[in-house]
Amino acid sequence: MSTAADTKTTGAGAAPGDGVRATRTPAPVREPAQAPDSAPVRETAPAREPGPAAAPAARNALRAAAHWLRAAALRSAAVLALLALWETAPRLGLVDSTFLPPVSEVAAAWWELAGNGQLAEHTQASLVRSFGGFGIAVVVAVPLGLLIGWYRPVAVLLGPLLEVFRNTAALALLPVFVLLLGIGETSKVSIVVYACVWPILLNTISAVGNADPTLVRLARSMDLSTPRLFQKVILPASVPAVFTGIRLAGAVSILVLVAAEMIGAKAGLGYLINASQFNFAIPEMYAGIVTISAIGVAFNQLLVIVERRLSLWRVPA
Repeated sequence: MSTAADTKTTGAGAAPGDGVRATRTPAPVREPAQAPDSAPVRETAPAREPGPAAAPAARNALRAAAHWLRAAALRSAAVLALLALWETAPRLGLVDSTFLPPVSEVAAAWWELAGNGQLAEHTQASLVRSFGGFGIAVVVAVPLGLLIGWYRPVAVLLGPLLEVFRNTAALALLPVFVLLLGIGETSKVSIVVYACVWPILLNTISAVGNADPTLVRLARSMDLSTPRLFQKVILPASVPAVFTGIRLAGAVSILVLVAAEMIGAKAGLGYLINASQFNFAIPEMYAGIVTISAIGVAFNQLLVIVERRLSLWRVPA
């Protein structure tokens, strides 16, 4: 019987035939060689893929462009249809081409007038008169409307007089202006001022009267002076209604001026239209009419942009 003492662990040089069980010492595990500290291993960074926000941004841009194109096509569809009808109706004999020439002939006449300088001369004369009278009307009517709308006794006193004048057509008073002020520039600018004052004045009076009474009482409770009350409450609340009157006045200024230029004027779009009619230059006449329409549309868009800039405080519904 062998005891634990009989079993001796031999060293590395023990013979296998001694009858003693030899145990092998396990070989040391070699670790992989590491690079020296002076030459660190450089890892290559993986290629960056486009971020997840790139695709949604591109889709949003495409949607915005498609929406803009659809809106532009919708807005211009009626105008394009009118131009197509204007071009085809005279050529198909539906109307007399002598009195309604195709739109292509009108465009050729417009280009000829623009090339020889006549269109620029007449347009400049009309714009100076129209914008001059319009500017004077704005400067006069807006402060006067604020004053009348704020002070009730003044509104009660001047109310009947305003109703009489606002219901008197400006063109009906054109002979009166010509007799009193002559046939020159003064009468034409004055008739434009008269026609433009009433839309601006009446809309301003209405805007002041319809201001939110809660805001007015709140401002008064804070002991605001009257100028500060106008600046902080009345004027911001009156901007939409006032600009409605201003836009109406802008359209009226051009229409009334054209009628005034047909009487005793030597330059202007109204004079161009009237002279073309007498000379039976029908394409030139329509070219003047189209120019007036384009000026009216551009002027209205300019007023819309100004109104938006002054109404940035409004929260869209």
